[in-house]
Formats: sequence, C-alpha cells, structure tokens
Amino acid sequence: QVQLVESGGGSVQAGGSLRLSCAASGLTIRRTAMGWFRQAPGREREFVIAINWSGSNTYYGDSVKGRFTISRDNAENTVYLQMSSLKPDDTAIYYCAEAPKLGCSGSQCTEYYDPDEYDDWGQGTQVTVSS
Repeated sequence: QVQLVESGGGSVQAGGSLRLSCAASGLTIRRTAMGWFRQAPGREREFVIAINWSGSNTYYGDSVKGRFTISRDNAENTVYLQMSSLKPDDTAIYYCAEAPKLGCSGSQCTEYYDPDEYDDWGQGTQVTVSS
C-alpha cells in the first residue's frame, strides 16, 4: 500500500522560504514521476511542480517558476519542495502525489499538470504566507 506523508509546512512572512518533504512508503520513488499540487480555500487544486520518472525534466506551474524547485533523495525515498520568495498567494494546503504510469519524459509533457494522472496522494500540509 502506497503512503505519502508530507511535512514541513508552517507560517512564514512574504519573501521567506520553506522546504516541504514527502516521505514515501510502499513504492520506490527513484523511477516514479512525483508532483506537488496545492489548494487554497475556495479554489481548485492547482499544479505546482513535478519531476519525471528519470529526473531528467522538471515541470513548473506558471506562478512558481523561478521560485520553487523539486528534488528527491532516493536513499531516503523522499521528495522535497523548496519554496523561496514566498508570496501571500502561495498560501494553501500542499499535496504530494505519485504517478507511476506517467512515462513521458520530454520537456513538453503536459500530462504532469493533470491531477488525474496521479494515483496516490498525501494528506497535505498547510503553508501560510503573511504579508
């Protein structure tokens, strides 16, 4: 059974940084596409960032490009979301997800933006950015 557990959320002032972690069990992330989504109150779930199965490409939501990065530690079976230059609009619950069937690895793969491509999700971690 796949389990994803996010941690690292919290409150931060605008301009600050946070690093979220997503610890995986029941799967090996080394060859699995992984992504982060977020959802603010009253809004739809929004794609944030993803990394393809081989690690050769990263896909960014327009609002986070240049500020957020994704990485993974295969030994720890953990994916990280490093967030910098945070803005109040980044306030949301952040979810980690895995997409074991997503094999597209090119730079133009739009599948990563679709939450329906992801099989399993974590419970989410709250990020609050104050102005």
